[in-house]
Amino acid sequence: MSGQKAVLKLDLHDENGKKTAMKIASKFAGVESIAMDMKDQKLTVTGTMDPVKLAEKLRKRFSAEIVSVGPAKEAPKKDDKSKETQKKEQPKPDPPIIYLTPYYPVYYQPLPPSLWCSNAGFVSIEEDPNAFCVIC
Repeated sequence: MSGQKAVLKLDLHDENGKKTAMKIASKFAGVESIAMDMKDQKLTVTGTMDPVKLAEKLRKRFSAEIVSVGPAKEAPKKDDKSKETQKKEQPKPDPPIIYLTPYYPVYYQPLPPSLWCSNAGFVSIEEDPNAFCVIC
């Protein structure tokens, strides 16, 4: 299949409907570009997709009908003038690539030094041999 342009008329009322229709059309296989005209409520889709199946998908959510299907317009042939303008245009340098170290959450936090050496309420028999209670 060669590239084709399909125009579908949808019954849309707000921006949420527009977003939903464009999301459905963008997930369809073979779609190259999507344009939406809210004034006329028309969705223009170009690509190698099947416009009938696309309309069926859109009809599950909206009232959709196919207005026209035709070949996509080809890009105009380049002239000698366009070559001259390309020579004048300098390519912009790529932005620098910044590498960031990955963030790993801390799962183990060591005890503060004040708790390392304390006995935390434990009395050993060696320190006080007359102690009746080993663990207080």
